[in-house]
Order: sequence, then structure tokens, then C-alpha cells
Amino acid sequence: MFGNYLIGLREGLEASLVVCILIAYLVKTERRDALRPIWIGIGAACAIAFGFGCALTFGSQELTFKAQEALGGSLSILAVALVTWMVFWMRRTARHLKAELHGKLDAALQMGTGALVATAFLAVGREGLETALFVWASVRASGDGTPGPLIGVLLGLATAIALGWLFYKGTVRINLAKFFTWTGAMLVVVAAGVLAYGVHDLQEAEFLGGLQDKAFDISATIPPDSWYGTLLKGIFNFQPDPTVAQVTVWLLYLIPTLAFFFAPVRSTRRETPVKEKATAPE
Repeated sequence: MFGNYLIGLREGLEASLVVCILIAYLVKTERRDALRPIWIGIGAACAIAFGFGCALTFGSQELTFKAQEALGGSLSILAVALVTWMVFWMRRTARHLKAELHGKLDAALQMGTGALVATAFLAVGREGLETALFVWASVRASGDGTPGPLIGVLLGLATAIALGWLFYKGTVRINLAKFFTWTGAMLVVVAAGVLAYGVHDLQEAEFLGGLQDKAFDISATIPPDSWYGTLLKGIFNFQPDPTVAQVTVWLLYLIPTLAFFFAPVRSTRRETPVKEKATAPE
């Protein structure tokens, strides 16, 4: 459940910050007349993301078992690719996010209502679609027939919305650079588990071989239905009897990705070091 909570929190907070920046900029520049198109774009983006999640959930139920496994495995791998790109993108561009959004909003204000709706829709919609896909893949990987994974995601999103509101009001201050670094690293660990689960799905769909080649089996030591087995599965998508392919893919993804993630970021521009903290967006 914690892993899914982290996904909801991390992804939801990015979207919340985007909304805060857009709304705060319009209020500060006394362009409250442009708030309605912005909210329309945000609402449309949320609706599209929700509809996408529902289509993934209910649409796959009509497929055969092998088709479900093939679809689930393929989308899990796609979700890991997208979330990995997003984590590195946010790490590199978070400092300039506000200026980038302000520039796009200024251009949209000159072009009219339609451009404002499109700006808000695209800014939030990308985050929403990525979140819906990764949440679906993660819930599917860690789901055990209980509502726990979905509850974790919803609690994470609720926390993100609350934090976004507090940031907007200037009530909360946190070091966003450290927050996105450590949550990003934990999200990479979660993504590694989703990737391994996706490989297992493709093996069950007979797209990949090696389903019977177990790397190890510690089910007797860590029973899947024990409280600690459930905890490990909920946080890390841990499986006590993974295949050789799953362990290989997990290691090949996790180790180099974390190494690159914690490597120093090379900037092409000279900047004065700034201690980044979240406060009321200006």
C-alpha cells in the first residue's frame, strides 16, 4: 500500500504544483478573468486521465487470459519507461518549471480563451495520463484482490491536493529539491518491481520464455500471505519465487537507473545556487 501511496503523492504533487503556479500567476497579474478557461482545461485533463484509467481497467476484462497478460506486461513496461523519463525530467527542470509555465501562459493570454484551455489541459493532462497508466500497472502488479492498493493511491492523491493547497496559501514550506530527489529514487525502486512483474506477465502470455526457470524460491521463509510478505509486495512488488528473467531485468534496470539518477546534474547555464523551497507560488 505504501508504494501505491508514494505514486499518488509523487505524481499528484507534480500536477498540484503546476495548477498552483498557473492559478497564482493569473491572480498576481490581475487576470482573474482567465481563471475559468484554466479550470476548464484542468477539469478536462482530469476527466481524460480518469477515463483512460477506466478504459484500462474495464476494457482488459473482456480479453482472454493470455491477451490480458500480454496487454498488462506491455503497458507495465511502457509505464516504467514513462515514469523513468518523468523522474529524470523533473530532476533536471524543476528549478525552471515556474518560468517555463509563466512563459507559456503569457503566450496563451495573448491568443485567447482556447489557448488558455489548451495550455492548462496539456500541462496537467500529461501528468494525468502518465499517472493513470503507472497507477494501473502498479495496482495490477501489487493487487491481491483487496482494495488496499487503490486506497493507497487515493490517499496519496488526496495528500498531494492538500499539500498543493497549502503551498498556494503559503502555509507549508519544504525543500522541493530534496523531496523530488528522494521520492524519485523510491519511485524508481517501485518501477523496478512493476517492470519485473511486466516481464512475468509476458512470460505467462508466452511472449517470453523461461517461466519455469526460477531464480530462487523463498516462499517457505517469506510466505506471500504473511503480513511481512504482504508488506514487501505492497512496497516493492516483491515476489518470493521470481524467474531468472525477472531478477535479471530488475537488476539491469534498478542499478544503472539509480546510479544515473544520483549522478551530479550538469547544467548548461550558469546559475546562482538557490535553496529551493515551496511557498506560495509567485
